[in-house]
Amino acid sequence: MLKTLAKQVKEFKTVSILTPVFMVLEVIMDTVIPLIMASIIDKGVEVGDINHIYKMGLLMVLTAAFGLFTGYMGGWCGAKASTGFARNLRKAMFENIQTFSFANLDKYSTAGLVTRMTTDVTNVQNAYQMILRMCFRAPGNLICAMVMAFFISPRLASIYLMAVVFLSVCLIFIMRGATKYFRQVFKKYDELNASVQESVSAVRVVKAYVREDYEKNRFTKAAENLYKMFINAERVLTLNSPLMQLTVYSCILLISWMGAKMIVMDGLTTGQLMSLLTYCMNILMSLMMLSMIFVMMTMSAAAGQRVAEVINEQSDLVNPANPVYEVKDGSIRFKDVVFSYKKDSSEPVLKDIDLEIGSGETIGIIGGTGSAKSSLVNLISRLYDVTGGSVMVGGVDVRDYDIETLRNNVSVVLQKNVLFSGTILDNLRWGNAEATEEECRHACKLACADEFIERFPDGYNTRIEQGGTNVSGGQKQRLCIARALLKKPKILILDDSTSAVDTATDAKIRKAFAQEIPGTTKLIIAQRVSSVESADKIIVMEGGRINGFGTHEELLANNDIYRDVYESQTKGSGDFDENGGDQ
Repeated sequence: MLKTLAKQVKEFKTVSILTPVFMVLEVIMDTVIPLIMASIIDKGVEVGDINHIYKMGLLMVLTAAFGLFTGYMGGWCGAKASTGFARNLRKAMFENIQTFSFANLDKYSTAGLVTRMTTDVTNVQNAYQMILRMCFRAPGNLICAMVMAFFISPRLASIYLMAVVFLSVCLIFIMRGATKYFRQVFKKYDELNASVQESVSAVRVVKAYVREDYEKNRFTKAAENLYKMFINAERVLTLNSPLMQLTVYSCILLISWMGAKMIVMDGLTTGQLMSLLTYCMNILMSLMMLSMIFVMMTMSAAAGQRVAEVINEQSDLVNPANPVYEVKDGSIRFKDVVFSYKKDSSEPVLKDIDLEIGSGETIGIIGGTGSAKSSLVNLISRLYDVTGGSVMVGGVDVRDYDIETLRNNVSVVLQKNVLFSGTILDNLRWGNAEATEEECRHACKLACADEFIERFPDGYNTRIEQGGTNVSGGQKQRLCIARALLKKPKILILDDSTSAVDTATDAKIRKAFAQEIPGTTKLIIAQRVSSVESADKIIVMEGGRINGFGTHEELLANNDIYRDVYESQTKGSGDFDENGGDQ
């Protein structure tokens, strides 16, 4: 973990080194000032030497000014180093997340990743700044003050030493008790963020079903769990302050009492006693700082592990040693394919898939809920890797391609359509960043999206809100299809991507595909038989296997499942699943 986090310091190494240097210089100035003060009292005030008072007073002012400068520079360098470190951590996490396969993403919840990139990184950032500043200042101050105290009076300094040992033992027990609670806190943060994210993103459903009270209770429960964890941790940490106070005042009383006796017996000067009391406060304040460091490091240790886990996560999908950078055509071949989302799963999602699709063919795919239609097409663009067998595109195993090359030639309009905040043109150019406006208009015409875009006052410059909330489901689907077409792919996969458009528009889209992109292999997952009956061939999926493969007429004659679905939809106006449901 430490090695992973340390790599992200990068260009902030210089300020990270300068911070403790300035802190040590500040400590030295803080250590020198009590000696100057003792000299002013003993050699100036008590003997009436005004010149000595002036000289030492000027030296004290200069020392304090230099200490102020070093303290300011230490704070500035520490802030720059820690904020830069946090920036690099977030950047490294985000960049690595972009390389994740779907299998990697399945390991982390969205809320968990958000917590790691915000709360966890902030805790690590605060700990790093404290380490750079306090981890050098506090021990340095403690050691210097202890050395000077022994130099003045070993007898009185032994009181400090006993106090340090006592507090160190107490801190060990306090930190041990608090650590177990802080390790659980971040999991509770994940639960809280998940509650907020789900409730806000689905706020229309919440209101439609009048579930506001339920969501409030769910959030309150998550917040209450987090509150309890922090209370338990703080209950242990509250012992720290009274122990510190007890030790500080005990030391002051003992030193004052013993120091007064030593002054009377001419073993100690007044100035030396004042210095000792100042060093007492320095030592005990250093211990207070160290206890705060332990608290912060306890919290950040769990956060650091979670951050490092994401940075070190290796994608399940990697480029081969010598990748293929050209996809010859849109032909697809499934050879003895077996697939499971989890490698240790006893029951595979796809079983014994043998299938050959020619380049430029239009293939329909239908099947009931859970029949693995989406899982089948996800293997073509290598969103997942097969567990057994192979998937070939253009005559080459998809695992032998450069991933970016493969995905640029396989456009997928996923089951869940996503638009991003920005104009319609901005969203369309996700398919091709260099696409001209004319090319965007042509793609929208093929997807039957031009008709509603032109009705907007700003046309193609209409702004889409986050998630596409200001367009309908059917409009969102057509924009996503147009975006996929701009890639000019060799394979186009529509994963139930016309479910929200009417049958007439669906037919127009299919007709445009047949006329405008005849060389593109088209795979259309649908619930409506009418969406696939004109396809060259149709795949019928059941239980992760191919139950039937042929033309509309062949399946009507030979496949019971397809015939039942066709009859239920043409005679009873039903959908593929009588009970509905998503694929």
